[in-house]
Amino acid sequence: MTSEAVYRRMFDVMTRRGGRYTGVDVPEFYAVARELFTPEEAVANNAMPKGLFTAAQLARELGRSEDDTSALLETMAGKALCFSVRIDGRRLYAAARFVPGIFEFQFMRGTTTDKDKLLARLIHEYKQAVDARTGPVEIKYPAHRVITVDRKVEAGTRIHTYQQVDECIDKNDLIAVASCYCRHEAKLVDDMDDCGKPVDVCMQFGHGARFVIERGLGRQVDREEARGVLRRAEEAGLVHCTMNTQEIDFLCNCCACHCMILKPALQQPKPGLILSSGFQPVVDPAVCTACENCVYMCPTEALALDGEYPVVDLDQCIGCGVCASNCPADAIAMKERPEVPEPPEDKRALVQAVKTAEAG
Repeated sequence: MTSEAVYRRMFDVMTRRGGRYTGVDVPEFYAVARELFTPEEAVANNAMPKGLFTAAQLARELGRSEDDTSALLETMAGKALCFSVRIDGRRLYAAARFVPGIFEFQFMRGTTTDKDKLLARLIHEYKQAVDARTGPVEIKYPAHRVITVDRKVEAGTRIHTYQQVDECIDKNDLIAVASCYCRHEAKLVDDMDDCGKPVDVCMQFGHGARFVIERGLGRQVDREEARGVLRRAEEAGLVHCTMNTQEIDFLCNCCACHCMILKPALQQPKPGLILSSGFQPVVDPAVCTACENCVYMCPTEALALDGEYPVVDLDQCIGCGVCASNCPADAIAMKERPEVPEPPEDKRALVQAVKTAEAG
């Protein structure tokens, strides 16, 4: 098979894998694919089965020796072109989408080499080409959700485990912190495109954390440092975002100006129904000093001063708690927002919910 045919085959493969940016037959696709994958790596990528697999399984698909295939897979995992994890003593691999997946992995190290800048430009150009072809994203069912600043939840409110960041930290023995790929990619493309928010604040847990640590995409932190990262993100006005499931295996700390979770949600008619924590702010007028810090800090522009204290637009409010955690008078608490449904139990249930919504 010629090199050109291999990359054309990759277009079909990446299209089937899905995700936010799949295969789209434009020149920018082939430019970024060739920069990321050698022809040999592209062939291996195209042959990868669904789910976790061993080097021996892929070797049979490729008609190569297990040793050669293992070496190739290790090279690809080192370049973050596939996922890899050791489970019960076995080294396993998995194919990756562009987004979420390969594109983000490239910028989690936070490095600024010429290669990084070239990849950032090519990926940015491909995203622009896809956006121009497909138009604005319409979110029919939320694939992501916000986790509120749980220490600001109104006293007496029942708060579920999946709504608590601290609980997620407590139950995970392995935690990694890496650079926010959205903000870092933007700055690699344009050094002036910098909102000033902290970059080294995005977290992975469990198997995802092990992959990030093993491949040098991020660093391991203990629970105390993880909590410090969260507090620093909150003070900067960043929003805790994760997959819309009760399982939490990553936590992005997002800004409204760059991040691929928050930006598309804010383009919807009612972001508060598309990306919500299940909580909303309540202002105590007896304590509020009308300093407007909450209005300034709100990442979704959901607050406005009306007379002597702020009022909230629930169509815009995602319940992040940034207003509450940054109120100098401690006049804001987060209370339950009853119309927000519980997140699906796991990724399989989320996929089914998204399919059902899109079919309807």
